[in-house]
Amino acid sequence: MAGVAVRTAGLKIMTRALLGELLLFFVPFVVFALYLVLRKRNPLLWSHWSDQTFWLVSAGLLLAIASFLIAGLTAERHVGAFVPTHVENGRVVPGQFR
Repeated sequence: MAGVAVRTAGLKIMTRALLGELLLFFVPFVVFALYLVLRKRNPLLWSHWSDQTFWLVSAGLLLAIASFLIAGLTAERHVGAFVPTHVENGRVVPGQFR
Protein backbone atom coordinates (compact mmCIF):
# COMPACT_ATOMS: atom_id res chain seq x y z
CA MET A 1 0.00 0.00 0.00
CA ALA A 2 2.88 2.40 0.70
CA GLY A 3 4.05 2.07 -2.90
CA VAL A 4 0.64 3.20 -4.17
CA ALA A 5 0.73 6.27 -1.91
CA VAL A 6 4.21 7.22 -3.11
CA ARG A 7 3.20 6.71 -6.74
CA THR A 8 0.03 8.80 -6.28
CA ALA A 9 1.97 11.62 -4.63
CA GLY A 10 4.52 11.56 -7.44
CA LEU A 11 1.76 11.66 -10.04
CA LYS A 12 0.16 14.69 -8.37
CA ILE A 13 3.47 16.56 -8.32
CA MET A 14 4.21 15.75 -11.96
CA THR A 15 0.68 16.66 -13.06
CA ARG A 16 1.00 20.01 -11.28
CA ALA A 17 4.36 20.67 -12.95
CA LEU A 18 3.04 19.82 -16.42
CA LEU A 19 -0.08 21.93 -15.95
CA GLY A 20 2.10 24.87 -14.95
CA GLU A 21 4.15 24.52 -18.13
CA LEU A 22 1.01 24.15 -20.21
CA LEU A 23 -0.43 27.33 -18.71
CA LEU A 24 2.78 29.19 -19.50
CA PHE A 25 2.60 27.93 -23.08
CA PHE A 26 -0.91 29.36 -23.49
CA VAL A 27 -0.13 32.82 -22.02
CA PRO A 28 0.74 34.37 -25.44
CA PHE A 29 -2.50 33.04 -26.92
CA VAL A 30 -4.58 34.54 -24.12
CA VAL A 31 -2.77 37.88 -24.40
CA PHE A 32 -3.35 37.93 -28.17
CA ALA A 33 -7.04 37.07 -27.69
CA LEU A 34 -7.33 39.99 -25.24
CA TYR A 35 -5.60 42.21 -27.79
CA LEU A 36 -8.14 41.18 -30.43
CA VAL A 37 -11.02 41.92 -28.07
CA LEU A 38 -9.59 45.35 -27.21
CA ARG A 39 -9.21 46.09 -30.94
CA LYS A 40 -12.90 45.12 -31.34
CA ARG A 41 -12.10 42.13 -33.54
CA ASN A 42 -13.64 38.70 -33.19
CA PRO A 43 -11.07 36.39 -31.53
CA LEU A 44 -12.98 33.34 -32.78
CA LEU A 45 -12.24 34.01 -36.46
CA TRP A 46 -9.31 32.00 -37.82
CA SER A 47 -8.31 34.81 -40.17
CA HIS A 48 -7.21 36.92 -37.19
CA TRP A 49 -4.99 34.12 -35.85
CA SER A 50 -3.54 32.52 -38.98
CA ASP A 51 -0.70 35.01 -39.53
CA GLN A 52 0.28 35.05 -35.86
CA THR A 53 0.25 31.32 -35.10
CA PHE A 54 3.98 30.75 -35.63
CA TRP A 55 4.91 33.65 -33.34
CA LEU A 56 2.43 32.66 -30.65
CA VAL A 57 3.67 29.06 -30.61
CA SER A 58 7.29 30.27 -30.56
CA ALA A 59 6.60 32.63 -27.66
CA GLY A 60 4.76 29.91 -25.75
CA LEU A 61 7.58 27.42 -26.24
CA LEU A 62 10.13 30.05 -25.22
CA LEU A 63 8.21 30.73 -21.99
CA ALA A 64 7.89 27.02 -21.20
CA ILE A 65 11.58 26.31 -21.91
CA ALA A 66 12.66 29.36 -19.90
CA SER A 67 10.62 28.17 -16.92
CA PHE A 68 12.24 24.71 -17.15
CA LEU A 69 15.68 26.33 -17.21
CA ILE A 70 14.92 28.63 -14.29
CA ALA A 71 13.50 25.75 -12.26
CA GLY A 72 16.55 23.62 -13.05
CA LEU A 73 19.04 26.35 -12.19
CA THR A 74 17.35 27.36 -8.94
CA ALA A 75 16.33 23.89 -7.69
CA GLU A 76 17.64 22.59 -4.39
CA ARG A 77 20.77 20.52 -4.84
CA HIS A 78 21.18 17.34 -2.81
CA VAL A 79 24.61 16.33 -1.60
CA GLY A 80 25.50 12.69 -1.21
CA ALA A 81 24.45 9.45 -2.79
CA PHE A 82 20.84 8.54 -3.51
CA VAL A 83 19.60 5.35 -1.89
CA PRO A 84 16.62 4.09 -3.93
CA THR A 85 13.38 2.78 -2.47
CA HIS A 86 13.92 -0.67 -1.00
CA VAL A 87 12.40 -3.21 1.37
CA GLU A 88 13.85 -3.69 4.86
CA ASN A 89 12.32 -6.22 7.25
CA GLY A 90 9.17 -6.44 5.15
CA ARG A 91 8.60 -2.64 5.08
CA VAL A 92 9.06 -0.30 2.15
CA VAL A 93 11.69 2.34 2.88
CA PRO A 94 11.38 5.40 0.59
CA GLY A 95 14.35 6.60 -1.40
CA GLN A 96 16.52 9.29 0.15
CA PHE A 97 19.84 11.08 -0.11
CA ARG A 98 22.55 10.10 2.40
